[in-house]
Amino acid sequence: MPITPDTKDWTWVLQQPCQECGFDVRGCTPATVPGKLASMLPRWRAALRRPDAAERPDENTWSVVEYACHVRDVFTLFDHRLTLMLTEDDARFEDWDQDLSAVELDYANADPSRVGTELTTEGEQIAASFGRIPEDQWGRKGTRSNGSEFTVLTFARYFLHDVVHHLHDVDG
Repeated sequence: MPITPDTKDWTWVLQQPCQECGFDVRGCTPATVPGKLASMLPRWRAALRRPDAAERPDENTWSVVEYACHVRDVFTLFDHRLTLMLTEDDARFEDWDQDLSAVELDYANADPSRVGTELTTEGEQIAASFGRIPEDQWGRKGTRSNGSEFTVLTFARYFLHDVVHHLHDVDG
């Protein structure tokens, strides 16, 4: 059964700590993203090994496997967007319908072990991508089709909050 889509504009986390997960992105930089990701990947794999990883806690909440599929796909999508921001002036990218992806890619029936492997691979890839960004590139810009504007710095912060927040969702 599909989850009711989240229609919030989460860019507000760039100005203040998240009330739900407690994470404050304002101290993060592209240079700190790789280390933070490295610390979270084992926790994601551990969550996917839980016996109930494929079970939704209630009808309105994704299972651990569904959240992990989403995060895996966030890693892939954001790595692509980061490449655009670093190679194109004033890069533009389309909004992503994460809920449609969850249905089309059948997150609910994904194999937890396979998702753990894929999430790790994609997480290591985007960590490496962030790790290669020289500080003089942090101001490069990208804009989502809904008008949300990012620099590489704010993009890194927005990205990292998504990963931290969803780990909080599955740990909580």
